[in-house]
Amino acid sequence: MAVLWRKKSLFLKLIVIAGTAWITIIMLYSNSHAGEDRPIAEAYRQDHRLPNQNRIESDRVKENRGAFPDPDAGPVMPFKEDDQDNDEPQQKKEEDNLVLAPPQELPGEMGKAVVLPTNLTEAVKKMVDDGWLKNAFNQYASDMISVHRSLPDPRDEWCKEPDRYLTNLPKTSVIICFHNEAWSVLLRTVHSVFDRSPPELIHEVILVDDFSDMDHLKTQLEEYWANEPKVKIVRAPKRLGLIRARLLGYDYATGPVLTYLDSHCECTTGWLEPLLDRIARNSTTVVCPVIDVIDDTTLAYLYHDSTGVNVGGFDWNLQFNWHAIPNHEKKRHKNTAEPVWSPTMAGGLFSIDREFFKKLGTYDEGFDIWGGENLELSFKTWMCGGTLEIVPCSHVGHIFRKRSPYKWRSGINVLRRNSVRLAEVWLDEYSQYYYQRIGNDKGDFGDISDRRSLRNNLGCKSFRWYLDNIYPELFIPGEAVANGEMRNMGYGGKTCLDSAARKSDLHKPAGLYPCHRQGGNQFWLYSKAGEIRRDEACLDYSGQEVILYPCHGSKGNQYWDYDSVKKLIRHGSSDKCLGIDAAKKKLIMERCDPNLDHQKWNMENYDRSKLL
Repeated sequence: MAVLWRKKSLFLKLIVIAGTAWITIIMLYSNSHAGEDRPIAEAYRQDHRLPNQNRIESDRVKENRGAFPDPDAGPVMPFKEDDQDNDEPQQKKEEDNLVLAPPQELPGEMGKAVVLPTNLTEAVKKMVDDGWLKNAFNQYASDMISVHRSLPDPRDEWCKEPDRYLTNLPKTSVIICFHNEAWSVLLRTVHSVFDRSPPELIHEVILVDDFSDMDHLKTQLEEYWANEPKVKIVRAPKRLGLIRARLLGYDYATGPVLTYLDSHCECTTGWLEPLLDRIARNSTTVVCPVIDVIDDTTLAYLYHDSTGVNVGGFDWNLQFNWHAIPNHEKKRHKNTAEPVWSPTMAGGLFSIDREFFKKLGTYDEGFDIWGGENLELSFKTWMCGGTLEIVPCSHVGHIFRKRSPYKWRSGINVLRRNSVRLAEVWLDEYSQYYYQRIGNDKGDFGDISDRRSLRNNLGCKSFRWYLDNIYPELFIPGEAVANGEMRNMGYGGKTCLDSAARKSDLHKPAGLYPCHRQGGNQFWLYSKAGEIRRDEACLDYSGQEVILYPCHGSKGNQYWDYDSVKKLIRHGSSDKCLGIDAAKKKLIMERCDPNLDHQKWNMENYDRSKLL
């Protein structure tokens, strides 16, 4: 019996082994033929497609491109379909090996830099140069990047918490104005809106063509978006300029909220909801995303978290600038990711309730081309009952160009004309500080009676109120304790503090020069806050050299205490005194000694009573 049982057991084991082998063979055979219905490479692409990526799939970059195009063939064109044969060798290899291989990494994915090889052919170099000439950024690198490229999520965790935003948010019309924009950059801007926005919040995307003359922005653009009903293309009958092009978009927009974007942007994950949430809670709130940098050379997406957020300001040349969030604003918040008040906006990227925009008179139609419209909208938002905010939970990247690639008629100072209109309507008695910088030459700024009537009818507050309550850290030239030259009393007493204060001069050592009594680079202001400054450039010392640095209003390295009796200028944080070297070429910092003439300074027009 024992022998019989062992024989039966062996027989059963053979049956089990044979059955298992047969099932395994069937499964392998089935897998080897799966590609007949759905190629493996294509299956991977389908399963890893971004949201809304099937809108116009025939025009996207194929995901199995190499890191660089053939140099002799020119740049990869995101709108050009690859030959189908290009996919077959890789696809067949994957099927033969029964391995689900990921596609090769595309250039620029996750916002990474695209660095061109150094051994480009002359033909490719010319294409790179032509792209820079036409666009003032690296179009060649842009054309290598998918119009659906992935980006990092720059949001703080605070932004992602459940129930952070209202559920019933208003829809928005996204208005994008362009003139002769590069194809890949324009498409990437629009696709980033669709790819990273809840579809139910996008009412429409209006593309305003400001009289472009490039072929790819004509029929080709219309055909590309033909299957996307939310995209509307509006053509200007003549060159309008940015301001009037935006007004044209406003005329066609029908959404309850308007969102303006430039045509060389990329929206990141979760960019839209935080903006609409603020407007849903208060329709008089105008909101701006954090504007991240897209490098003009490599197209790298550069960002920082909410601790690095700045707010907008301006100087008395009526030029927009960025500055750190002031302490009085920081005290209003528990978390750095919360929306912050901003005195001004950069102007290119913002959302606003359509009816509130209309109430504020939209843009001044007397403004020409571009310039000053951002300050006008900022001033009247605050002065006429609204609030202007930067929203750290919303990030949009922007290509910042170092020059404008567009041509306009010459002989007209458009920015000055717009700025004079702005000053005449909104700055009240403080307009004098702008006029001083343009030699009191206002020129022909047109009729502003309707804009003054708008301000009166809205019952807007004074500019003094704006300065006191919204931008108290702005330096008022008329309140300076001293103004004029700063003359050193040592080595003959003929050496003055002398430096230009342009942006290019910031972060560089302040200089010295023989006193000439002609102002200019020797004209300085000493503020009640202890700053030695000209406009937004302040003398700053952090232990190395005395440099010019953007004024931040927080004292620290920019605090200088002037003793009008001893004539010493003592630096607050280091407790050293400002002096000059024996060669009269360099500013130095030394232990304070009232017996040393080269540490003594005379501040022109010093009025101690203004300190009280």
